[in-house]
Amino acid sequence: MTLTFPGGPLSESPAESVNYSIDGPGHRLLLHPHARRVRAHLGDEKVFDTTRGSLLHETAILPRFYFPEADLRADLLEPTDHSTHCPFKGDASYWTVRAGESVAENAIWTYREPIAGAEWLRGLVSVYWEAMDTWFEEDEEVRGHLRDPYHRVDARQSSRRVTVTRGDEVIARTENPITVFETGIPTRFYIPREDVGPGLAVSEKQAICAYKGDATYYSVESESGTLEDAAWSYEDPLESALPAKGAVCFDHDELTITDEGAPQA
Repeated sequence: MTLTFPGGPLSESPAESVNYSIDGPGHRLLLHPHARRVRAHLGDEKVFDTTRGSLLHETAILPRFYFPEADLRADLLEPTDHSTHCPFKGDASYWTVRAGESVAENAIWTYREPIAGAEWLRGLVSVYWEAMDTWFEEDEEVRGHLRDPYHRVDARQSSRRVTVTRGDEVIARTENPITVFETGIPTRFYIPREDVGPGLAVSEKQAICAYKGDATYYSVESESGTLEDAAWSYEDPLESALPAKGAVCFDHDELTITDEGAPQA
């Protein structure tokens, strides 16, 4: 994400505080080796298994995983008439994947004749993440998407004074937040449960973050009414977010999060 989103060197609006310029098109492509074993399954069948993959970093688009067509299970593929055009890569041809009773239509694509400047895509394929049932990196299941090596999450214990309010109501207050720094995302404060008021109710919303894990969402109930999905926590976080385990983060237009900084010695 750091390469292709605002502020990154391959984005439409790169940082201005540099001593270099990039001479090239406004929409940029970079194919970078992803030296890990990656495989995906549909139903009970393994659709591909490769150690020759790469991540395609593309301006304003999350990285896509590409790998040699030879690493696909050809016996599971059915060519289709579906096609799409990308002005930066060319015309894409598609396959449907059929694995027993499981079918993923137009789930895999390739650029048979990529345009000039993207010739290195020839012979490579990509798969829609959501079209497969399970993905693995080495022998561990991966959820959400493959991690971008240029995206980082750091969770740090802090002594900042942080208060969450709704008008005059204090929703949470702590001097022991876990401060989470994540590439391309504003700094977040995760507040220990003991410093959060009683007005949390688990909501139906759930989300998956490839870097932090499965998020449980909460509605915030206060004297002013209920704010749906205004907070979340990671009850079983991935390694980069372990310090924030069980702590609660808030984000809603009606909530104010005040960082008073560290107490003075």
